[in-house]
Amino acid sequence: RDTSAEYCRRTWKVGKELLKGISESLGLEANYIEDTMNLDSGWQMIAANMYPPCPQPELAMGIPPHSDHGLLNLLMQNGVSGLQVLHNGKWINVSSTVNCLLVFVSDHLEVVSNGKYKSVLHRAVVSNKATRMSLAVVIAPSLDTVVEPANELLDNQRNPAAYVGMKHTDYMQLQRSNRLNGKAVLDKVKI
Repeated sequence: RDTSAEYCRRTWKVGKELLKGISESLGLEANYIEDTMNLDSGWQMIAANMYPPCPQPELAMGIPPHSDHGLLNLLMQNGVSGLQVLHNGKWINVSSTVNCLLVFVSDHLEVVSNGKYKSVLHRAVVSNKATRMSLAVVIAPSLDTVVEPANELLDNQRNPAAYVGMKHTDYMQLQRSNRLNGKAVLDKVKI
């Protein structure tokens, strides 16, 4: 339990630092995302996934294509490949390096950035050779925060809002009520 708590504390700190850089890359103040997404009372979720060897991997799927709620997803793997991301219409295998964090942009960062950052559509496939394990940590706004495009990035003429605002808790409810299906939930908040 202590190890999990420490891991969560450290990944939260990494996530907040990454979000400062992302805020600045958008031309916003460094603490913009942290402040507007109420990260002082933000929400963090940790999920451990295990995919045992499958005798017929071509007939099974580890996790279907989806994007994640929240701002960022920090993923650690055990060195066994199986993660794929959609890039230019093709599924690309992602190398699995031990002791390495992969950082995925998640749906709420796409909304806040008004589409300048795109959430990553990904899936997990199974293998017939080895057990794959992963540990995902979602860095997310507080549950009461309304996630919407940053006003500073909008211009009604050239760059209008591409998403409607929605409370994080309502977004999660939508996600739970849908099966994993690409970016189906994100598509519901697109204008």
